[in-house]
Amino acid sequence: MTSNPDIVIIGSGIGGSTTAAGLAATGASILILEAGDHIADRPENRDQRAIFQRGYFRPKEMWYEHGGQAFNPGNYYYVGGNSKLYGAVLVRYRREDFEEMAHREGVSPAWPFRYEQLEPWYSRAEQLFMVRGTLGEDPTEPQHSLPYPFPPVPDEPAIARVRKQLRSIGMHPYSLPLGIDIERWLAKAKTPWDAHPNANDGKMDAETAALAYALKHEQITLQTGSRVTRLEVGPDGKRIESVHYVKDGEHRKVSPKLVILSAGAVQSAVLLLRSADERHPGGLANRSDQVGRNFMNHNSSAVLAISPTYRNDSVYQKTFGFNDFYLSDGEGGPPLGNVQLLGRVSAAILKANMPKVPEWLLGQISAHAIDFYAMSEDIPHPESRIMVDGGRIVLKWHRTNWDAHLDLVRRLKGVLKKAGFPIVLSRPFDKRTPSHQCGTIRIGHDPATSPLDVYCRAHDHPNLFVVDAGFLPTSAAVNPALTVAAQALRVADHIASEDLRS
Repeated sequence: MTSNPDIVIIGSGIGGSTTAAGLAATGASILILEAGDHIADRPENRDQRAIFQRGYFRPKEMWYEHGGQAFNPGNYYYVGGNSKLYGAVLVRYRREDFEEMAHREGVSPAWPFRYEQLEPWYSRAEQLFMVRGTLGEDPTEPQHSLPYPFPPVPDEPAIARVRKQLRSIGMHPYSLPLGIDIERWLAKAKTPWDAHPNANDGKMDAETAALAYALKHEQITLQTGSRVTRLEVGPDGKRIESVHYVKDGEHRKVSPKLVILSAGAVQSAVLLLRSADERHPGGLANRSDQVGRNFMNHNSSAVLAISPTYRNDSVYQKTFGFNDFYLSDGEGGPPLGNVQLLGRVSAAILKANMPKVPEWLLGQISAHAIDFYAMSEDIPHPESRIMVDGGRIVLKWHRTNWDAHLDLVRRLKGVLKKAGFPIVLSRPFDKRTPSHQCGTIRIGHDPATSPLDVYCRAHDHPNLFVVDAGFLPTSAAVNPALTVAAQALRVADHIASEDLRS
């Protein structure tokens, strides 16, 4: 790799790695700078006490609430980013998510393009991540130009019974599209994959799917342990001239033709804000004063359905969801959100949230429970924002649409009771759980209201792209990974045709 590659990609998560995969065939020299390292193949990877009780994989960093209180955010810094521990749900936004949608607490704005414009890259992303799924089960499902490349991950018998019960009361459970080779995963250890780290054990994450493909091309280099500290603008005040980073305690810089920032919705905004200079006192790409604003984090809750007559002997559990309350509340009212299974919640996992309860008792509860994840849209709000205060990252989360989420949980409880579970408990997730953070550097047509154009190019800097969940104009109410991957492939094609040929 030369000291001045054609492209520097900052971050190896879903956005950065998929962009690299999309650009691999161009022959451009690409340097990927990743702050973290690879997840090692260690016993802790499948040790639920280590993961959930001791927080073995959680970062040591602290962020701060707007009022000054510190908290550990739970974002991950590894090759592959947060996807190393994700639930591998690779679902498309619904077609309606790209259009203006009225909610109880405001309006989720329309995207600057429609679903149909992104659809071909959704299909390509599903091929790249080897998604397991099936079409035709979910009434809200948008049009697909290609079928899923693999059949769905099968329900275990205890889960199949619940799917059948839900269908019998009029619900529409569908197989979750999953990036998981279940045989490979279980061959290592019989655990869920949701929230468990992946050391090339069968989960199709940013490293094992997209980055692995990109690194087959000799002109692409991954450099770990390289924390980018700022971007430097050239004499014209527009083009990014240098990327400054620290490796092994040494300050270095590189001067590529193009910079693709993919550090995650929070860290990408932080880097742009910290790169402020005399000509850009509010930070780079921030003529609109929107960098860091419109932070969104899904409204989410864990819901446990318990029945003394139900025996859950499943290992991984997470195979279906339903969208009966996605486009409306089921009675013609505003949308509520998505419901999907969590990975199997064991006694060791429950203990992390109920430390005073004996683990043997939690095991009895877990044996008769099935675990769901309720997820509702968080609407963009300009005062929901990421800020920097010296070396501190400050989060001011203006949570929206919470009442609708509480109604989703209430209706889910009713559904589960009707399906034969007399006891249903719920617990919301808080800011310590990275529930699909997005929206901090959104795309749009107007430079006055959006930092990026529809191809994720900064309006203010022609050689800067931001390709991670920060570009999302809305959070919708489904997992965003596949949408980020699809847009990353679309952006890569645009760069190949517009920038690398000039």
